[in-house]
Amino acid sequence: MTTQSDMPGVSRRGFLRATALAGGGILLASYAEPLEALERLGLHTGLPPMADPMLSAFVRITPDGIVTITAKNPEIGQGIKTMLPMLIAEELDVDWANVRVEQADFDPTKYQAQIAGGSTATPTNWLPQRRVGAAARAMLVSAAATQWNVPAAELETEKGVVHHRASKRSASYGSLASAAVSVTPPDLATVPLKDPKQFTIIGTRTKTVGLRDILMGKPMFGIDVTVPNMHYATFVKSPVFAAKVASANLDAIKAMPGVTHAFVVEGTTNLQGLMPGVAIIGKNWWMVQQARKKLVVEWAAHPTSQQSSAGFAAKAAEFFASAPQRTIRHDGDFDAAIKGAAKVVKGEYSYPFISHAPLEPQGCTAHVTADKCELWTTSQTPQGGRALVATTLGLKEDQITMHMVRAGGGFGRRLYNDPLVEAAWIAREAKVPVKLLWTREDDLQHDMFRPGGFHSFTGGLDANGKLIAFRNHFATFGEGERFAPSADIGPTEYPARFVPNLKMDVSVMPLGVPTGALRAPRSNALSFAFQGFIDECAVAAGKDPLQFRIDTLKAEITPTAPLTPQQQAGQMDAQRVIGILEKAREVSGWGKTTLPKGTGMGCAFYFSHRGYFAEVVQVTVSKAGDVKVDKVWAIGDVGSDIINPNHAEQQVQGAAMDGMSQAYGQEITFTAGKVDQANFNNYPMLRIRQAPPIEVHFVKTAFSPTGIGEPALPPVVPAMINAIFAATGKRVRQIPLSKVDLKWS
Repeated sequence: MTTQSDMPGVSRRGFLRATALAGGGILLASYAEPLEALERLGLHTGLPPMADPMLSAFVRITPDGIVTITAKNPEIGQGIKTMLPMLIAEELDVDWANVRVEQADFDPTKYQAQIAGGSTATPTNWLPQRRVGAAARAMLVSAAATQWNVPAAELETEKGVVHHRASKRSASYGSLASAAVSVTPPDLATVPLKDPKQFTIIGTRTKTVGLRDILMGKPMFGIDVTVPNMHYATFVKSPVFAAKVASANLDAIKAMPGVTHAFVVEGTTNLQGLMPGVAIIGKNWWMVQQARKKLVVEWAAHPTSQQSSAGFAAKAAEFFASAPQRTIRHDGDFDAAIKGAAKVVKGEYSYPFISHAPLEPQGCTAHVTADKCELWTTSQTPQGGRALVATTLGLKEDQITMHMVRAGGGFGRRLYNDPLVEAAWIAREAKVPVKLLWTREDDLQHDMFRPGGFHSFTGGLDANGKLIAFRNHFATFGEGERFAPSADIGPTEYPARFVPNLKMDVSVMPLGVPTGALRAPRSNALSFAFQGFIDECAVAAGKDPLQFRIDTLKAEITPTAPLTPQQQAGQMDAQRVIGILEKAREVSGWGKTTLPKGTGMGCAFYFSHRGYFAEVVQVTVSKAGDVKVDKVWAIGDVGSDIINPNHAEQQVQGAAMDGMSQAYGQEITFTAGKVDQANFNNYPMLRIRQAPPIEVHFVKTAFSPTGIGEPALPPVVPAMINAIFAATGKRVRQIPLSKVDLKWS
């Protein structure tokens, strides 16, 4: 139950508009200022992507009391189509059973930040979406106050009904909706919000919107889209990225049954855009694939064919044997400190390129005419997709309509819009509506891969086992001071800020392979290396690994060179890390159980995408070297509120299993510039029998809520490999585990 009480508003500018609906309902919308609507999300920062964004949202109330709420962000399986409406419904004070949810199309004139990525949805929508619901409620209360000629402050709301307790009068929202249209909307900056103690929807276990339809297999994903006169398309690209078509047997392909078009696409030089290739279009997916099997293409020479996984590793070894190309952070005097250290620890770590491998491969449906383009897309960044298509086709952005369709997984792959521009280009050339569907092989071999990397660590301990010196030489990809996408590292990577003598060095090698953000970009790989080596230092110091981490976090130093304001703002809060580590110790029984040889527990923590997670993993390793994860304990600090505990737990469990899958066997390798893997037979995913119990806990703190889907992943991989060491005494410095000999006796 809520009352009209004064609470401070913290938003900037904003206004509301109410519109009457046929049948006596109300449509409420909040609008962003045009300049604010042009702000872009920064996925590579630790800060909220924009300061206090104004978002658009819609509430439709009809006389029967049904409340329809529009979900504005792409739904890729993370539950955003449920979570955002929950925020509005909470402040509107309605019965969730009477809420219906509709997916918005992409519309930058109404909405801001229509994106799924970077775990940004919660921090950027927590207040703005609640304010929309609170404003709608205030208008309904005002309408009732006018009808009853009583002060609005005397009215209360509960489950879609306005009450005046003194006169025992009440009115449903449905009966007030028509009158509320004439109410002057409140300023979003000052509209009162609920005290969290009054929440009845936020914090409750709420089923996924549309769950029954998903379970019943109803056509609701991108792969299910059909439009009138639709043809099917497949697009064949060179195994060597960006190589052009030298020749192709197009006449033979055009003569095959069911094929209506076949042509060469010249493409561009943008590895994240339209690549060269051959398009085959037909009236039937099976016939198009049969034609593809008969396609013979000669690909032009391309310099990326000189690159290989073996070559990358050899180049990293060269880097480690020489001076680094540059230093991105240097505190104290590392060289002097390491010379005076009582014990020196060294280790080289490496991890491979990997693929996103979502269950639903890439695709898009497009209809292009002379002056407009209509797309049905599963993009995580529809605004970027619209801009890319407009530039490539020579259209204006407002000539492109984008329908957002539920995606069967994304994990960062759908941040990139190459399937959209491929479908649009093919549809324009074929002059028919086209559904482009990638095969699983296309998806694995033409990804924006998580880049591999190589680390050479040196740590110095004093006589008391304190970490006094730390150096990392990171061999990665890029040119000059420019990193390849998601192959970067920052100067605040732990243990930076907590070791008095620290040096962070970088060397880069050129790369012709497309790379990009994968769930918890950069963090998903760096965590394995850094938290693995920190564990080595703890063991060398003779310290408990969990307590060793806590002890280092209590020794913050002043950096030798000042950080930028952005770097400072994006630094982790050591006390929040200590809090989750202590909770991890408590719930896992860390250090309280004597485990048999072959079974061990490992721990790790990580701060990424504004979220804090510590994880403890228990594994059993057979003498033959087979690894079984017995249990995972995951502890998160993502602020003051868990909006939907169902989705929150599922996201954490999914992230942990995602990380385990990467650790066990996922690896993309290159030979002569080509991907060696093609399908799940040689790119194995975690099997059901490998999935362990995953116990999830949240430490609630006074900070505004942040996202969950990404920060829960990074700690599980190092915790897993640290547990393997505890079980066998064998230190894992290379993943996947399928390449490591873990036999013991």
